[in-house]
Amino acid sequence: MFRGLFTSGAKTPPPPALAQVRNITVGRTVSLDPLAWRRLGDETRFTLDRDALEITAQGLITLEGGQFVHRFYTDDHVMLQAMSDDPEGQAAYDFTLFTPWSSAYPPGERERRLWADRLSEPSFDGAAEDLPVYPRLWFAESDARQPPVTLWETIYDDRAAVAPYARIFQTCMLYARELSDGRELMLALEMQPDGGETTHEIMIGIPLEMAEFRA
Repeated sequence: MFRGLFTSGAKTPPPPALAQVRNITVGRTVSLDPLAWRRLGDETRFTLDRDALEITAQGLITLEGGQFVHRFYTDDHVMLQAMSDDPEGQAAYDFTLFTPWSSAYPPGERERRLWADRLSEPSFDGAAEDLPVYPRLWFAESDARQPPVTLWETIYDDRAAVAPYARIFQTCMLYARELSDGRELMLALEMQPDGGETTHEIMIGIPLEMAEFRA
């Protein structure tokens, strides 16, 4: 009887389960300093037409070395990424911002093998995608062919993280080229969602300083 006096009977919503990296999580807005990319001038292929991101999905990758990759997405696939040494992202570092450049469905296994070969080279010749040549950032200390990195990303679209929105197997390589006033990144990857079609993606990115964004 006394319980009925002090409760409405409604179920208490589950506490947030997703990491909040510098206050960023699903449902939050991230404000950006446009100078982060405008200072790169005409040299960069990175473009973004706004200075605020509405985060509608969030991904988590656990790396073999014990580090974690936190990814925050908008509806149009802009991605803010952070590294951390803990799954909660309390001591996050190495922030990057990526926008989509191209997406394609490989018609067969031959095209998938050719893509994997491109990702194994010490540089990525982006002429076919109207991009310059990008030297490899991962494994940059070697000019030998290097198999791309494989990983699983679990993506959620609700803050309670009751069930994943998607799980995606990725085969990827990260590249970078030096510009006059900074560095431009390029992420090339093959994405294989559970129950979905394989795609080949290219994203163009820039590093972000902590003072260049907030939520």
